Amino acid sequence: MTAPRTALLPRPRAGEALPDPTVPRRPWATALRATACGAAAAGPVIALATGYAPPTPIHFTVLANFLIAGAFGWSAVHSWRGGPPLSPRLSGGVLLLAAVTGLMYHLVLVNYGGSPMSAPRACPSTGTCWSTAASFLLHTATPLTVAADWLLLTAPRTLRLAHIPLWLSAPAAYLALTLTRGALLSPGAPARYPYPFLDVDTYGYAGALTQSLALGLLFAALGVLITTVDHLRPNVTGWFQHRRNRISPPGAGGLK
Repeated sequence: MTAPRTALLPRPRAGEALPDPTVPRRPWATALRATACGAAAAGPVIALATGYAPPTPIHFTVLANFLIAGAFGWSAVHSWRGGPPLSPRLSGGVLLLAAVTGLMYHLVLVNYGGSPMSAPRACPSTGTCWSTAASFLLHTATPLTVAADWLLLTAPRTLRLAHIPLWLSAPAAYLALTLTRGALLSPGAPARYPYPFLDVDTYGYAGALTQSLALGLLFAALGVLITTVDHLRPNVTGWFQHRRNRISPPGAGGLK
């Protein structure tokens, strides 16, 4: 006689809940989310460690990628354990950060040469190769894997317009951090203001805040677009989930 599945599970430690045997692990979701976590963490680490045109840790791209790495690392562990996915309030904010990072770089900064993370297309030296790899991970690989997770592995129609103010709290906190840091540093300090539109010495606080508000409105519009697409896209999550026994429920004795 076959022992029940729960008997094969390890006994939990004190205060630890027993894993639910009816909840399947999701290897596809785990693999993709681990890839997103690795890309988001490797990009800034490579750029900061190689010494070739490294970004300062205060750059939005670097901080956004570290936040994405943390969120997707947590999500990968829960996918492997059969736990719940990220809350839409958090997953939507992570998706917006990734979209802002990728779109701002590919549509604006590359065309105008204003990116502190811009890298040459050629790779004539080892340092240039590292810079190219870091830029690809930061601005292309991470946003694409985050978008793939959203489109393929998360249920649609979960994002809400009411979530957008929460999603914008990260860019708002970054603005406050940048302006406070710039005020504390002495004039002429390197990378005092990491982006030209935040340069208070050039535009003053009114000008810097006005330009930041314009960007914030663009980010909010992008959040509206993401939410709209989320409510229009089909549900394809079943393609990557384990198919359960359609004849008997999990844990049933014999076939019915």
